[in-house]
Order: sequence, then C-alpha cells, then structure tokens
Amino acid sequence: MAAPGSSSEPPPVVDDLEDTVVRMTGVTVRRGASTLLRDVDWTVELDERWVVLGPNGAGKTTLLRIAAAELHPTAGTVHVLGERLGGVNVFELRTRIGLTSAALGLRVPGDEVVRDVVVSAGWGVLGRWREAYDAFDTDRADHLLAALGMGALAGREYGTLSEGERKRTLIARALMTDPELILFDEPAAGLDLGGREDLVARLAELAADPDAPASVLVTHHVEEIPVGYSHALLLRDGAVVAAGLLDDVLTDENLSTTFGLPLSVQKRRGRYTAWRR
Repeated sequence: MAAPGSSSEPPPVVDDLEDTVVRMTGVTVRRGASTLLRDVDWTVELDERWVVLGPNGAGKTTLLRIAAAELHPTAGTVHVLGERLGGVNVFELRTRIGLTSAALGLRVPGDEVVRDVVVSAGWGVLGRWREAYDAFDTDRADHLLAALGMGALAGREYGTLSEGERKRTLIARALMTDPELILFDEPAAGLDLGGREDLVARLAELAADPDAPASVLVTHHVEEIPVGYSHALLLRDGAVVAAGLLDDVLTDENLSTTFGLPLSVQKRRGRYTAWRR
C-alpha cells in the first residue's frame, strides 16, 4: 500500500526536446479516402542534415509541410523547434523556419527586384509593399546573395532570372531570417546538369558550415544529395521504408523497395548514383 500522500503511479517521463528540431510520433495524414502519411515516426536533431527520398505520391511534400508548420496531422503528435503543433502560434513558429519550394517560387511577382525577394522574408511576405527595412537587413540580403553567386544580380527583376538563379534567390530568402531549421523541397527540380551540379555544390557548402541550421532536403534522385548530408528517410505510399544514417539507409534493398523496381546504388567521392539492375 502506498504511503499517505504518495502515489503508486510512476513519475511522468519528461521528454527532453532541447536538441530536437523535429519530432513526429505516429503521424498520419488523411484527405478524404486517401492516406497521405501513415504512422510516421521521425526525429531530426540539431546538427543533422536529412534527405527525404521517394517516388511521386510517397508523401514527401506532405511531410515537409508538417515540418514547416503549414499542415497539421490527422493523428499523431508533432514537435517543431520544441513547440507542439496544435499548442503554438504557427505564424510565429514559421518565422524560425526557412523554406524553399517550387510552389513558393511561383508566387514571387515577376517584377520583384531580387534583393527585395530576399529581404522581404523578414516580414514573411512576397512582393514588397510598405514594409520598412534598415541597412542591416539590406546588407544581410546582399551578403547572402553574394555567397550564393547572385551578388551581381541583386538589382535584377526576378522574372528575368534563369531557373538556377531563381533557386539560389529562394535559398538566400530562406536563410534571411537566420532560421533554426531549413527545408528544401526538390531544390534542383527543372535544372539542367550544370545548374544542378552548381546548386548541389552550394548546398554541400551550406551543409559543411557548423553554424548552419539543421536541414531537410526532399528529392526523387540520389544524384541530388549534397556531400555532407548525414541521414536519410525513405518513403513509399506514405509509410517509412527506412530511416537513419545515410550510408546505412541507401542500400540496394531499401532503394528497390522504395521505388518498386530492382535498383543498385553506388557512392563515389561522397556522391551517390543509382541505376536499374
């Protein structure tokens, strides 16, 4: 018998989220009769760089939208930057997250000046209007653009840029607010070989920076994984096939299961290639 004033129940376990950037537990997302994600468990720690791989319709973008606090799960719990979705002001939380995506790029006005595309991230708007920015803001925008090889184009209109230049502009915008988490949704989509390799090299430089935020990159192609990425999550039909250290996860068996055909994968000089057997 328990002593008076005591409880026979064990004390609650306090989950330490201090170094956890994203934690999903039992996450399921349904839309009508479709299940987009199914019982996903996934954790991203402070110093990790994750790639999310899977075929079309696997649930990759849905997963990223949850991590970006843009979408709530139908079931399960999600913590982003220590805050639980459903119990936090997501508009404030989103200012701590950098995001690049094709959908975001399509919303940028074509006549917007490149520097303004970047600096306006501070207000979370697309299309500069009456917001006020000081010299620190514009200097930071120029510094980020220069670091991504866009310094000479800071005064150009966004609509005149090549696809690769637009991608780099959006990455600079995602970094503008000094985020604690950065999310890349198919950053190399639509690029030719030269544009892809240039972008992948720049993402590798960012991954190697110890002060850079934790990052998650969604792609269909192992060839687009930058050097320095540490972990991989493989998705198929909304479910996790495998997750963990990159070299442990990117095996012939796991990749074949993920894409539904016999594949071989090889690593050379830190980069991956895959082909059908």
